[in-house]
Amino acid sequence: MSQVLHTPPPTRAPADGDLAALAARHGLSVSGARPSLPQYVRQLWARRHFISAFATAKLTAQYSQAKLGQVWQVMTPLLNAAVYYFIFGVLLGTKQDVADYVPFLVTGIFVWTFTQSSIMAGTRAISGNLGLVRALHFPRAALPISFALQQLQQLLFSMCALAVILLCFGVPVGASWLLAVPALVLQFTFNAGVSMIMARLGAKTPDIAQLMPFVLRTWMYVSGVMWSIDTIAKHDDLPRTVTVLLQINPAAVYIDLMRFALIDSFQAHQLPPHVWAAAVGWALLAGVGGFIYFWKAEETYGRG
Repeated sequence: MSQVLHTPPPTRAPADGDLAALAARHGLSVSGARPSLPQYVRQLWARRHFISAFATAKLTAQYSQAKLGQVWQVMTPLLNAAVYYFIFGVLLGTKQDVADYVPFLVTGIFVWTFTQSSIMAGTRAISGNLGLVRALHFPRAALPISFALQQLQQLLFSMCALAVILLCFGVPVGASWLLAVPALVLQFTFNAGVSMIMARLGAKTPDIAQLMPFVLRTWMYVSGVMWSIDTIAKHDDLPRTVTVLLQINPAAVYIDLMRFALIDSFQAHQLPPHVWAAAVGWALLAGVGGFIYFWKAEETYGRG
């Protein structure tokens, strides 16, 4: 008596539409799906305490292994200022054309360091924290924003030393010092926006972090940190296009605003035209544009 083996009919793999319908029927959603922009903003606001606590923790741990600890928050930009003073102020004679050159230089170094450190930290915000990104669910924009906030906290700590330096070199305390507050708010918005742009680029191409020091060093040299853009702009042999580009350079705009606020010898005529409008424009362009640019790739962070 023979036995007939019946092969079961092949099963059809469920189509994507069937899986989507099944998931919807049971209330399931895509893991890590990008929320709408308003929802993303609400999620980010709900985690504002995490952002501030994370920034403070990173700042505290930054120099925990050094014997001088948090003193390096002030010593690092001051040592940079000393080096640049010797090279540009003494050897190249830049100080001859600038009143109160030491306050001028130190203010420029401190403000530039804020932008430089924010962008460098933002470049590694995702690629350097993949364990956190993959382990926890939270708006990824919290990372570059927290790093920018960390650098703001460090700048505020350093501003105490800056105030002492200004007073030691005869710069009086004035009502104009209050202008430093809106200038710092606008600069923080700009820095956070650029940090988010670089965080997305760095998440996809980590090698960008190796290139950024060269880009930022070049940017520093054209931002009037060690020399006066106003003095250079008065030279007739400089093309008008170059002068305008130097004046609207966002780093130079925020540095000049801080100098105008803190140094009484830095007068309004030394500021580029429409400087406050430029500062607001750069802050909105980088802040809003960078946020939207980062949000559009929310689903991709930590994958691959």
